[in-house]
Amino acid sequence: MASSIKPADLESFQNHLRYSDRILALCGAGLSAASGLPTFRGAGGLWRSYDAVSLATPEAFANDPGRVWQFYSYRRHMALQAQPNPAHYALAKLARRKKDFLTLSQNVDGLSERAGHQASKLHRLHGSLFDVKCTAFYCQHAESNNFTDPIAPALAIPKGGPSPAPLGTAASGAGATDSMQHAMHGAGSKHREEKELDISDDRVELPELDTKDLPHCPECGSGLLRPGVVWFGEMLPEKVINKIDAFIEEPKKIDLILVIGTSAQVYPAAGYIDEARAKGARVAVINMDKADTGRGGLDKGDWFFEGDAGVLVPELLKSEIGDISIANRKAGDGENGT
Repeated sequence: MASSIKPADLESFQNHLRYSDRILALCGAGLSAASGLPTFRGAGGLWRSYDAVSLATPEAFANDPGRVWQFYSYRRHMALQAQPNPAHYALAKLARRKKDFLTLSQNVDGLSERAGHQASKLHRLHGSLFDVKCTAFYCQHAESNNFTDPIAPALAIPKGGPSPAPLGTAASGAGATDSMQHAMHGAGSKHREEKELDISDDRVELPELDTKDLPHCPECGSGLLRPGVVWFGEMLPEKVINKIDAFIEEPKKIDLILVIGTSAQVYPAAGYIDEARAKGARVAVINMDKADTGRGGLDKGDWFFEGDAGVLVPELLKSEIGDISIANRKAGDGENGT
């Protein structure tokens, strides 16, 4: 896909990037759009007939843990089928090239980790779909990197029609969406085996689940497991916040903050833009929506790059990291980001 970046803007950004030492990247759901994952935010942010936000609360889990687990099991399944896109790989490579580069991710899909992003330079503000913890009051059991799919047999995706799986070969978010819709409508299907149904469509029937069918704690045996994500109304992880604050509060200036695929309207994440700017940072926003420039807007000397992060981020960082091609991703840096 041809770049939509104006040459003068690309040149000025890359000149600034060349001399930038301390860099932040604030990433949202738009980063993973080119991997075919839905954002569940804004217009059309529904899962079945539910506002996806209404399923992401402690109250929703207390009232209907079965439905909440169906939603999160679906998201785990889709994330495991998806592949990191070029933007994930580009940020992971920049983290290896720049000593003082830190990514603040609002995503829970695990794609940055799978692209080889160094864990020490990736701070997950909202947890992970693949972390789980016990809800029993006296039990402290927690697991990381639980990739069991389905996490309980009753949560298996039902079969009978075309699969909704995202295709990792798509070059952009639009392409990934088209590929998914193509699969969901059965185009090119050989129908030799049943496909997974798209349970995000409320026309697909889902059973009411009993509590006994849901994931239970292997330690205490009685407590329900819950997804290890930060729900609305919950505090962000204290250790993560402290590490970010320590980076920002260092005496050295911050040169640049990349704001990628996020509306940057919700605090404290939105406040990081203002904090970075107060430490001297110029702001570069990469987003599909011209209106998504953060609460503070843009100042003179900032950049707004409109388009798909999966296309634009590798192009913007190319002067520092080189070309992010499929061959380079396969032959280059491994899962551990070394």
